[in-house]
Parts: sequence; C-alpha cells; structure tokens
Amino acid sequence: MSKPKHTHKGRHRHPVNEKNLLAATFLNLVIAIVEFAGGILSGSLALFSDALHNLSDAFATFIAYMATLIGKREADQNKTFGYKRIEILAALINAVILIVISAFLLKEAWHRWHHPAPINSLIMLVVAMIGLLANIFALIILKRDARKSINVKAAYVHLIGDSLSSVVVIIGGVLITLFDIYWIDPLITLVISLYIIRSGYIILKDSVNILMQSAPDHLDLPSIKTRVELMPEVLNIHHMHAWMLTDREIHLEAHVELNSDLKLSQVKTIQRDIEQLLKNGFRVHHVTLQFEYKTNHAPNLIHTNTG
Repeated sequence: MSKPKHTHKGRHRHPVNEKNLLAATFLNLVIAIVEFAGGILSGSLALFSDALHNLSDAFATFIAYMATLIGKREADQNKTFGYKRIEILAALINAVILIVISAFLLKEAWHRWHHPAPINSLIMLVVAMIGLLANIFALIILKRDARKSINVKAAYVHLIGDSLSSVVVIIGGVLITLFDIYWIDPLITLVISLYIIRSGYIILKDSVNILMQSAPDHLDLPSIKTRVELMPEVLNIHHMHAWMLTDREIHLEAHVELNSDLKLSQVKTIQRDIEQLLKNGFRVHHVTLQFEYKTNHAPNLIHTNTG
C-alpha cells in the first residue's frame, strides 16, 4: 500500500526580490566598465582582474534574476516537481564561471610577475574605491535574499569576493604610490584568484550534490531508522532514499514493515506519526511511505540498490 504525503504544503517560503537582483546586475555592469577603462589607463592587472570579476558578478546576478523568475512557475505534467531546480543549475553555472575566470587571472598574474610594468597608482586607487562603494551597496541590497536561495547566495558570494578584492587593490595602489613596488599588482591578482576559486568550489560542490540527488549532510538515516522503529506498530523501515529538491527542500521515501496486519484507518495514524517525526525531528518536507506486512527484510536494512 502506498500513500504519498506532501508535508511541505503550507510551509512559508519567503520569495526572493527580483528587483534587487536586477539592481545588483546593473551596478556590477557599470563597475566592470569603469574598472576595465581604469585598468587600461593605469596599466594595472589587479584592476583589470577586478573588472573581470565584476563582469562575472553582473552575469551571476542576471542568471540569478532569470532563474528566480523561472523557478516561480507552477508544476505541470512535464515538470511535476516544478521549476525550482533551475536555481541550482544557475548556481552551478556561476561557480564554473568563477573558476574559469580565476584560472585566466592566475595565468596573467604569472606573466606580469616575470614582466612587471609601470602602473598609474592614482587611477588605480580612485577606480578601486568607486568599485568598492558600489559593491558594498550591492551587498546590502542582496543580503536578505542570500539566505533564501542557493542561487542568490552564489551571486552574493561573487559580490563578497569582489568587495574584498577591491580592498586589496586599494591597499596595493597605496603601496605602489608610496614605494613603487610594482610586483604587488600580480601578487594581489594571485590572492583574489585563489579566493574566487575557493568560493566557486564550495558552490560547485553544493550544487552538484543537489543535482546528483545526494542525501543532505545533516540527515542521519540510521538515526531515522532507530527513531521510527521505536514505534510499537513498526517492525522495521527500509529502502530509504533521501535527496534535496532544492537547497532547502528535503524529500524522503521509504518502505515501512508493520508488526501486524492493520486496517487502513489504523495505518493512516501511523503514517501521520512518522511524517510528523521526520518533519519536526529531521526537517524532511516531503515524505512518501509504502507500508508492508510480512516481507521478511533483514532487520538492519536501510537502503538497497534500485537500479
């Protein structure tokens, strides 16, 4: 007997403000154009790298904007789970872009380290300060929404990295002005690139885990088995499969073997108790249970290959 239950219905999901994403996109596009011009005029690779990073930020926030709009579409016959996973796909694309850009910057930094060039530090300082102020404003705009979606979080991490890189570029400009140490420019580029790679890897890892339907790190299937089997009517729970539909929505399906051949009305009560346990104790939002009697499964069985 199967009885799916959507326990996540009625759960409050605060929507992302698309206008904030669009505003952040515009800000980063303007910053990128200004820093590209500043990088050419000043000869600063660090400023040019910051411009590339801001351009990737503009792309990231625009993808986040489009993904948020598409993710709001209702489920249909072809997409029975809806379109929410488009946000995870967008985060994956953004992470790949971060890593690719960082690899390019590392290559350019290596070349500049061996062939240092004079830099107009005044232009470098002024443009970097403008970029920093604009990035801080964009961060303020997106801070609240970054807690609502991994997609927006990816864009937010872009902005944090770029704000930090602007600070480093400013410090570098000051050092070049005071001491004429031009090798600081490729060194700054190296620091920025390594930070971007680390941030991109974390987002990439989380996105791939969700798309591969991995069980959430915090979800302890053996503990679920132990808690469910403490119920007097349950002999064992097995064939458990858990995955994340999005970064916030956990699904779980399982077979539950009962101690006795109960009526459907009695099973319904057991089902409700298990669903409440999973929802309140393990933050599982969607539960599908199949009830069985006398199937003779191994008592320690949790899951088996279903392919």
